[in-house]
Amino acid sequence: MELHSKERRFGMNYISVKEASEKWRVTERQIQRLLAADRIPHAKKYGRAWMIPADAEKPADPRRIKESFYSLTDELSYIAASTTVPMPGDAPDRILDMIGDERLRIQYEGELAYLRGDFERVMCCFRKTEGDDASKLRACPIAIVAAVSTGDYNTYTEIDAYLKKIVKADISEKVSAFAEISLATVAVSVIAPNMVPDWLKNGDFGALFPCAIPDALYLRAKYFHSVNNLEAMLALCQTALSLAPAQNGITVPDIYLRVTCAVACHVLGRKDEAEKRLLDAMKIALPHGFITPFAEVVTAFGGLVESCLERSFPNYYEVVIGQWKRTWKNWISFHNRFTKDNITLILSLREYHIAVLVARRVPYVKIAEQYGISVGRLKNIVLEIYQKLCISGRDELSQYIF
Repeated sequence: MELHSKERRFGMNYISVKEASEKWRVTERQIQRLLAADRIPHAKKYGRAWMIPADAEKPADPRRIKESFYSLTDELSYIAASTTVPMPGDAPDRILDMIGDERLRIQYEGELAYLRGDFERVMCCFRKTEGDDASKLRACPIAIVAAVSTGDYNTYTEIDAYLKKIVKADISEKVSAFAEISLATVAVSVIAPNMVPDWLKNGDFGALFPCAIPDALYLRAKYFHSVNNLEAMLALCQTALSLAPAQNGITVPDIYLRVTCAVACHVLGRKDEAEKRLLDAMKIALPHGFITPFAEVVTAFGGLVESCLERSFPNYYEVVIGQWKRTWKNWISFHNRFTKDNITLILSLREYHIAVLVARRVPYVKIAEQYGISVGRLKNIVLEIYQKLCISGRDELSQYIF
């Protein structure tokens, strides 16, 4: 009845996706791909239902046109858009019953597992995407971080190589940018800002699918954190949260933007606001067992996570801190190995040359003389090098250089 009332309102006859599927003798999923690629003129969306003009003609056979709706770009657009639908706020797992497409259900299964710290299940879901590049690319952001959290460096390098292969193939600007989101997720997490793509540094999201922008905003905030631009980090998080459309459901970026906003407030000394933001995120996530966003930032808050848990969510204290203890050592190990493998990318060429001289114990006066800078300026550069590598002194630096 609802569909017929809309038909009359617009003075045009419409049919459903199912009816179009039967009329054109193609699967409903193929119709969804055409809609995601905007290849059915005048189709309209109301809520989750599409209305297709009854007199619309079936688009040309994709084998006879240059840009096929089976292309990776269109497939990825469809999967990415279909898996950013908010999960029900009262029972997030109900999203699995609401989705008929198995490929989409796998994405949500992996996402729910990641939020709950079940990284083995995350990797199981990721393996199910093998042979389907669109599904695999969509699953990469959480899979690559899950690999690090479990200390599986081999799987990390496998995913990393796959993503770089996709970028190098230059299939389309949007596909490359989507792959770079996964690579940037690791880069900002290990404080390697030089490895972040330029479009993310500059905030130019023109190459992204619209549904990927919330994730990109979160990563840009993390990038600001890695370059110690805390005011910009806070402003971006606050703006992103204030402009986010009102919704009853839960999305991953919504949780992570709140946590990142709290981190910025904490580092800037705004303790009350940091606590409020952190508790807001906990109230959304913890009732559903979503512990990972907080286990990942225990160290960044210097005790605030523990105090908030003890006071407001005591039942989750052991599980959050337990996950932090299990995964933190893997992140440290990963960071050390990643940094050694990528030091010339993490540091600028000038920083790397200075680091080599410092590791060789060349006196600061001679290094400053060589570069035409003051000893004070040199010491600041060396401190920046230590910060990027997450080390504390010359002895540790020698382990990275030699």
